[in-house]
Amino acid sequence: MSPEAAFVFIVLGVAGVLFASGKVRLDVTALLVVLALMLSGVLSVAESVAGFGDPLVLIIVALFIVGEALVQTGIAYRIGDWLLVLGGGSEVRRLVLLMVATMVLSGIMSSTAVVAIFIPIVMRMATKTGTSASRMLMPLSYAALFGGMVTLIATTPNLVVNAALEEAGAETFGLLSFTPVGLAVFAAGVLYMLLIGRRFLPARESGQPGRRDQESLRDIAMRYGLVDRVQRLRVRRGSPLVRQSVRDAGVRSTWSVEVLAVERATRRSKSVVPASVSGRCLEGDVLVVEGPAEALDDFAISNDLESLPVRGPDLRRLGEVFGLAEVLVTPESKHIGKTIREAAFRTRSDLTVLGIKRSGEVIVNDFAGEDLAAGDILLVGGQWKHIRLLEPDPLELLVLTLPGEIEVVAPARERASVAAVVLVLMVVMLMIDVIPMLATVLIAALAMVAGGCLTMNRAYRSIDWQSIVLVAGLLPIAEALRRTGGIELVAAGIGNVFYDPGPRVAMTIVFFLTAVLGLVLSNTASALLVVPIAIKLAEDIGVAPQPLALMVIIAASAAFSTPVSTPVVTLVVAPGNYRFMDFVKIGVPLLFITWLVSLLVIPLLFPY
Repeated sequence: MSPEAAFVFIVLGVAGVLFASGKVRLDVTALLVVLALMLSGVLSVAESVAGFGDPLVLIIVALFIVGEALVQTGIAYRIGDWLLVLGGGSEVRRLVLLMVATMVLSGIMSSTAVVAIFIPIVMRMATKTGTSASRMLMPLSYAALFGGMVTLIATTPNLVVNAALEEAGAETFGLLSFTPVGLAVFAAGVLYMLLIGRRFLPARESGQPGRRDQESLRDIAMRYGLVDRVQRLRVRRGSPLVRQSVRDAGVRSTWSVEVLAVERATRRSKSVVPASVSGRCLEGDVLVVEGPAEALDDFAISNDLESLPVRGPDLRRLGEVFGLAEVLVTPESKHIGKTIREAAFRTRSDLTVLGIKRSGEVIVNDFAGEDLAAGDILLVGGQWKHIRLLEPDPLELLVLTLPGEIEVVAPARERASVAAVVLVLMVVMLMIDVIPMLATVLIAALAMVAGGCLTMNRAYRSIDWQSIVLVAGLLPIAEALRRTGGIELVAAGIGNVFYDPGPRVAMTIVFFLTAVLGLVLSNTASALLVVPIAIKLAEDIGVAPQPLALMVIIAASAAFSTPVSTPVVTLVVAPGNYRFMDFVKIGVPLLFITWLVSLLVIPLLFPY
């Protein structure tokens, strides 16, 4: 072994210890690896940082932007709501549905893309159920890895192995040749996660700042007693409100009732819009109103409105378009001494004052005639885009409290159809593979911005830089091993240790060799290295090469054991706030289950 090769193995060992200890951030460890390879002279400066220009890194960046566009347009919410409805109140059912959906999509498109798209969906589901995203993000990444085992086109290593079989003159795999094997492994993996793995999943707060350190919309509403003051009223045929504008009907001045939003159902969909932009009321519209119980009853009777129940899903839909905020009247404010009516908040800002807190006392009834004083805290409500506009005016009204949901609302809901079309076209292009994957996802990301699904500033903020640095920092390791002869040393060692093994032993050798190399190499690199060994082993012991080659394919996707072995897993580390040992505890047993199921099922489909 050359000194350079020994140094690279030492660097890998130290990095492994730092990863496992959890005392140093994963991205910092990756940068230390880059520095070690650079300063030692094993790689040049350009080669050491080449990972930051690798197409894979740009692919991940673009997919972060595509995923954020799905959040900004509300598509992520709808998918999450669909999974929540099907899953009901059961965490187990939600987990199974999430894993099945992820596995199916990962079988036809990039698993990295699927995970990047589903991360905001999982974050949304966690927020709405009051659970930790870390309970779902690791199973999400594992399901994406399982998806790489079900079709030939799911991952690059699958195609690499198939090309090696063709080059060796052996029978190659078809698109769905090994799908039964992948499904059997997936079924065993889901069962393990439900019965055992789920018990070791952490329940930590999200690693993405700014989402769990703020009060929720419901928390703010509860402090002012608004939850009990909200009703839903359907506009009946013949109601005086039919064909009238809510803003022009004098609802507040006549009945002391505030119309917050309008629910309108069509043949195709059900929408919720703020009252300020709802136009005229139509028969069948449902008005979401706020006010004292007596006033609401009087309003309903006077206008022939039908009272409907207020359920959790109704409040969640309202929260997607209607927000709350607390603002402080500053000593310099020109509103001091004016009443709410005279200050004309709704006219000036399209926001409605729903309550006042003065000297610790909450006033939610008959406050329209109160003179405002310095130190008053106003609870205002309206569209999220208008809530956001409060921040640039600190001398007039100082924003005290913004609900945590402001970071996950969908400000570009009207562009949802654009985002859906871009997403579908991206998936189709990834499936037919007519242009490089990088070009496809970059076009999709740019189309999302050009289509108004999100701004460029929001696109830049959506990128998880910890994940990017971690992936880019570790990519040069493969080149360092190749440059110093480390890969050849490993291959030679295998040949010296094992001699004339049986078929199942040979399958076990190539499985764990691929899995172990996958800890330090990309799964494509490990497959490239091991598949020639697998084909040669099959020839030496006189068996068909397909069972051993398929074992390489399965092992290349079985990167469960560490968070740094594949970008599919690395992507969930930061948002899930995971530690290195979380993956070791849950992933190592899953790796052995994958090996055992493959060892039993593969010979049934591909006899020796």
